[in-house]
Amino acid sequence: MSHSDITDYIVSLSEKSCANNNIEPSMYAENDVKRGLRDLNGNGVVTGLTEISQIISKKPGENGELVPCEGSLYYRGINVRDFVRGFMSENRFGFEELNYLLLTSELPNEKQLSEFCEAIGNYRSLPPSFVRDIIMKATSRDMMNALSRSVLALYSYDENPDDISVPNVMRQSLQLISMFPLLAVYGYRAYRHYHLGRTLLIRNPRPELSTAENILLMLRRDGKYSDIEAKILDLALVLHAEHGGGNNSTFTTHVVTSSGTDTYSSVAAALGSLKGPRHGGANIKVVKMFDDMKKNINVKNDGEIKDYLVRLVNKEAFDRAGLVYGMGHAVYSVSDPRADILKECAKELAVENGREDDYELYSKVAKYAPEIIAERRRMYKGVSPNVDFYSGLVYRMLSLPEELFTPIFAVARIAGWSAHRIEEIQNAGKIIRPAYLAVNAHRDYVKLENR
Repeated sequence: MSHSDITDYIVSLSEKSCANNNIEPSMYAENDVKRGLRDLNGNGVVTGLTEISQIISKKPGENGELVPCEGSLYYRGINVRDFVRGFMSENRFGFEELNYLLLTSELPNEKQLSEFCEAIGNYRSLPPSFVRDIIMKATSRDMMNALSRSVLALYSYDENPDDISVPNVMRQSLQLISMFPLLAVYGYRAYRHYHLGRTLLIRNPRPELSTAENILLMLRRDGKYSDIEAKILDLALVLHAEHGGGNNSTFTTHVVTSSGTDTYSSVAAALGSLKGPRHGGANIKVVKMFDDMKKNINVKNDGEIKDYLVRLVNKEAFDRAGLVYGMGHAVYSVSDPRADILKECAKELAVENGREDDYELYSKVAKYAPEIIAERRRMYKGVSPNVDFYSGLVYRMLSLPEELFTPIFAVARIAGWSAHRIEEIQNAGKIIRPAYLAVNAHRDYVKLENR
């Protein structure tokens, strides 16, 4: 077959596959199948137990029924608002402290935190020639794929990769937490050099610096950053580090870990999940939506902003998906506590960078969008800005490239994945094996000569 013939053949196979798919959406309800592991009200089906984090978005009402409430997020039983208030009131970084809490279920004292940061700093390097042999060869245009490839390659550099005892997995987790910023930034640098023809710059991290400081140090051409920039990036990492066992990538971690596989395979699977635009890429959609808005309307005019949002919901603007990106969440309805916290920091950063107009526009959309969505959708449970609504704005003001938005998410979430992997190893003991209900009719096999 010629290349053209093969292409046509693949198209024909695809058409047959789609034409022979006889599963109708109504069949899920008829067979009491929780599509997407959610019930008809959108609530997740409980598939496990965890002590790592908890999300509260509903509380008992007067008649005993659950009603939406202000969202709360707890890390190992500690309200994220209290955790953030604690380290920020002391004007210090919080991501490393959170890593210790997630991995051990304890808040570290000064000595324990210092030792943990020292261990992270000592691990913040890559194997000899890894950058040359792995990151710089066959560079990818997608940073999440580059990150996954690097993680899988690290298996070959580990002297004990398949040992899934908790001490060995803890060691691997600390190494990956330390290495992720390097893998992400160096992968981006290689992409810029080989695909965009830009100058190649590889800067070594400094072990005494925090994760957030090292990201900015390695990423920026002059290696310079302000204290507020590093502190706000650190906050973003804290808010993205963990979000319950039910999100797609964390559930993937549990599923793959339950098979008894190695840490690198488990993390690569979680990265593949996070890469999906329905999970980790939402903040990119938010900033692109705002770019389109600023391009097509006068954003100083509230009437035009409202009209644009109406057209978004009516599938007449931007990507015509009918979505106001960054508004609404699978769990939260009244408020997302992460968004509330990040909003205040985004305002502070906007003032420092002279981006008050951008912040004002985001605030107006956050005000008008819920009203417009409520008016035009039959099924309405309440929507509010989620963390992705503000994180893209924050990353833009920090001059982070869009290619790194989702990898930065991974740099934060590797903490939660590691904690959940260890929890699964300690408590599960069984491979996670869900059931699918077969709905096709049985048929007789027909010999080739009679078809």
